Amino acid sequence: MRAMVKIITDTTSGLPAATAQQFGIPVIPQIIHFGNDSFMEGVDIDNAGFMQRLKTSRELPKTAAPPPELFIEQFRRLVPTGETILCIHPTSEASGTVRSALAAKAEFPDADIRVIDTRVIGSPLSTLVTLAAEWASSGMDADSLEKRLRDMISRCHVYFLVATLEYLVKGGRIGGAAGVIGSVMQIKPILALHDGKVELIERERTQKRAVARLKELVMQKITRSGSGYLSVMHAAVPEQARALADELGALLNIADIPILDVPPAIVVHGGPGILGAAFFS
Repeated sequence: MRAMVKIITDTTSGLPAATAQQFGIPVIPQIIHFGNDSFMEGVDIDNAGFMQRLKTSRELPKTAAPPPELFIEQFRRLVPTGETILCIHPTSEASGTVRSALAAKAEFPDADIRVIDTRVIGSPLSTLVTLAAEWASSGMDADSLEKRLRDMISRCHVYFLVATLEYLVKGGRIGGAAGVIGSVMQIKPILALHDGKVELIERERTQKRAVARLKELVMQKITRSGSGYLSVMHAAVPEQARALADELGALLNIADIPILDVPPAIVVHGGPGILGAAFFS
């Protein structure tokens, strides 16, 4: 059956290339600036290349949302099909992507283009995009699909650890006081994404205790029916991510928990060493 809904997302989802290919999902690139050099994420620079450059760069890179032109290009291609276009993007608290998509949408006043601010970023965004694509390919209509997505968004939980609060503080993504406390105490912060904003929720003395607490938080809130769509994400700590996925999988009797790389546009703000888990309650 031909899908009546076309899905678009962007690189902050970390959507696996195989999934994008399977469902024909355009993935709009975020923009990374290293000094005067600009790169389109996933086009001009991949995760490995970004990490290499980050290590040798003397100043922190900056990010920019995709310009509206990148959306307009896709809309020009898809609008003539007459199908609804569903743009599924990261929290507008952390990214201007939704703004760019809305600006592009204004160029097509007669088309049914819907832009969804998921209030999340990273692996749960990938989960939402994948589910939307599956529902669309099964023939679900746009209204039902959007309603189901919005219901899931309201039930999303994201917990993560960072190696240092330095990146979040410098990027203005979290209050400065937390950074001062972190550097003085050498604490390991546990953060949550709450209604699209990063919040410091707890502190532990060691990485081991922080990971243990992260697991506890997941176990307290995740549904035991297997419908929580649990995912694990990380930035350059694959062994830690695999261990976390294996341990949570054993506790919850889930055979295969997706492990996603945190994409460069998020690493810029959280730093290497991010380890997180996301699910829907």
